[in-house]
Amino acid sequence: MAMKLCSLVGTSRRFQPHILMVFAQIVYSFLYFITEASFDHGMNPHVYITYRHTLAGIMMLPFAYFLERKIRPKLTVALFLEIFVLSLLGVSLTLNMYFASLKFTSPTFLASMINTIASVTFVLAVILRLEVIELRNPRGIAKVLGTLVSLAGVMTMTLFKGPILKNLWRPIIHLQGGNTVIQDDWLKGSVLTVSSCITWSIWYIMQAYTLKRYPAQLSLTTWMNFVGAAQSAVFTVIAHHKRADWTIGFNIDFWSTIYGGVVISGMVTLIQLWCTGQKGPVFVTMFNPLSTLLVAILAYFVLGEKLYLGSIVGGVIVIFGLYLLLWGKKNDHEAPMSADEEGIPQLEDPKKLNFSSEAKYVNGEP
Repeated sequence: MAMKLCSLVGTSRRFQPHILMVFAQIVYSFLYFITEASFDHGMNPHVYITYRHTLAGIMMLPFAYFLERKIRPKLTVALFLEIFVLSLLGVSLTLNMYFASLKFTSPTFLASMINTIASVTFVLAVILRLEVIELRNPRGIAKVLGTLVSLAGVMTMTLFKGPILKNLWRPIIHLQGGNTVIQDDWLKGSVLTVSSCITWSIWYIMQAYTLKRYPAQLSLTTWMNFVGAAQSAVFTVIAHHKRADWTIGFNIDFWSTIYGGVVISGMVTLIQLWCTGQKGPVFVTMFNPLSTLLVAILAYFVLGEKLYLGSIVGGVIVIFGLYLLLWGKKNDHEAPMSADEEGIPQLEDPKKLNFSSEAKYVNGEP
């Protein structure tokens, strides 16, 4: 009996990362819709990014300060400038383009495109000689094929719209605002989305270098939230300097900011950090397509969103290419992780950090 109980406890612990990552993807899926509803209501996307990351920084500050006080490196001027650029790529520039594109495309399109980041990052890593390809090895061939297939899926979604699939019934929830014409500007939205994915990929490359010199994940995430929020605020003040643009009421705008800052940039980030420490970055990345599937199902069946054949075909191609790439990288060397006295996973030797194109040591989400 005791052996059976121990076995059940061990099985439960083994599946904890799986359950947490499924939960994280479910929670993350609703982000697309609550932000779209807020933008349709009149919330400025750039103001949203500023408020969201300010709130996330405030939430994570006490965790970073107390849990990493013993291992946090001294912040030099050169390191702060590096974090400034990292924040530009990971928060302000990327997310401003990303959420602006939501006005011109759809949640399904954005959720599908986000799966291409791993492939784009892989290409950049190969160019910078951070990734080695062994074409004599089946897994090396899988990396190349997976990247090409995933990029082919991107081109399909971007250039081929195809016929609209007929809705089976009337939408249960309506999120349509007064900007229907703007939402049909598919090409503009596609360019913004692809651009954000490219800058996001560059951010993954850069964070691998930054973590060598600043291996305090929570502190680095907190810095990026605050610095990125400040950068976004400067841009937003220049572009939208009216007080009305910055005013939000106790409505969907308020709740979308709370949800994005506390739940996504805060709680989901912590879940991803813990799961990365337990199972590695490849494990965390493999759950991204689940969010794509959930968004497509909700958008079509619940919201009555227009679903184009090109989005379905391209999305399937992207997911297939992503899993092919992940299979090729399955046995790649990953830096071993250990837990410090406070229970926070840390790199055993930051100087030996191997870049992984799917790494999410800091934050894997917009």
